[in-house]
Order: sequence, then C-alpha cells, then structure tokens
Amino acid sequence: PRRGVRELVLDNCKSNDGKIEGLTAEFVNLEFLSLINVGLISVSNLPKLPKLKKLELSDNRICGGLDMLAEKLPNLTHLNLSGNKLKDISTLEPLKKLECLKSLDLFNCEVTNLNDYRESVFKLLPQLTYLDGYDREDREAPDSDAEVDGVDEEEDDEGEWALNDVESACNAGDPGLISGSGRSPGEGNGNPLQYSCLEYPMDRGAWQATVHGIARVGHDLVTKLPGP
Repeated sequence: PRRGVRELVLDNCKSNDGKIEGLTAEFVNLEFLSLINVGLISVSNLPKLPKLKKLELSDNRICGGLDMLAEKLPNLTHLNLSGNKLKDISTLEPLKKLECLKSLDLFNCEVTNLNDYRESVFKLLPQLTYLDGYDREDREAPDSDAEVDGVDEEEDDEGEWALNDVESACNAGDPGLISGSGRSPGEGNGNPLQYSCLEYPMDRGAWQATVHGIARVGHDLVTKLPGP
C-alpha cells in the first residue's frame, strides 16, 4: 500500500505534461522522493506530501516557479536542483518559505556562475546550513550525518540490504541501475540497493553522479550487504 512507502525512486521515468504517472498524494508517509531526469519543467504538479524531507530533482528543465514547494512540501529539509535551468538568485526566493530547509544543491545550474553566488544564497536563505555540500565556513557536510543522507538510522534496521536484480520500474525488462554512478549526472551503471526482506523489494536511491555519490554507493555495499 502507498501509505506505507517512505522512499520512492522514479529516476528516468518521463513525465507527461509535468506529471509522473502514479505519483499521488496517497503517499502520505513519503520522506524521500527522487525524480532525477524525468523531464520536469515545473514543480506545480507535484502532489502534497506533508512528511517529505528530501527531494531529488536533478537533471530536469526547471527554470523557476518554485512557489508551490512550500505549500506542498512544508517539511522539506533537503532539496537537490542540480542540472536545472536556474539562472538568477531571484528564482530561489520562494524557498524562503521552506522554513525547515537545511541543504540545497545547485550544481551545474547557471546561477552558480554569478559573482558572490554563495554569499547571496546564504543571505537569501538564512535557514540553510549547507549549499552544494558545504556550509558558510566551507566545511563539508559530514557523511555520517544520517539526516543529510535523508534516512534515519532506525529505518536502516528495518531489514537487510541486497543487490537489486528486479526489473526497472521505468522500463520493463531493463535492469535497475544506480542513478549517479555513471560517467555523467543521471547516468547509471550498477544495481541499486533494496530491502531484501520485503515481498516486493523497494529500491534505495543513490546519490547523484559525483565522487561523493560513488563513494556512498561503495560504502553502502560494504556496510549493508551480508558477508560471504
């Protein structure tokens, strides 16, 4: 049942007029949602998800219109907009209403080329702790911070992890891939992790295509998979 789902990865599932088929407000307990490379040009059609904490929107075509995020996702703490069409600091102003927002990623957006980009964003969004993985003092976000990873430590104890050999949720017959371990953002070249104890295993999302992301995948493989 959708009410029991806490993490949902729909990377590379193309949207239809800004809507993702099957993504509805019925996912009332969803805390992590990944919509990498789904062709979104707007966030206006996202459903209301009051418990969502982490949203991955990398490699889409969003250029603005972020006003609806605060209304639909009031408890959002982590937002990744890397690889979108954001050019001006002013397009980020609606994020001021996301009072719980702690981490924002804008890698590969034109806005990052502006003079005093980091200072301007931190001034605009004083609630932020991390911008592009670093705080105001250029200290990197710790890997060990479970909240930054978007997963509570208690949730990790719910079941064993295993390599996913099920079909991709997007393209029947294709193997599931780790989005973020390929040569470019959104590309995948491996199987994602999943809850192996569930009758219908649930994929666990991987980080975006960065050295940090690939390190996270390796870390999970070592720490979560049972030994020989």
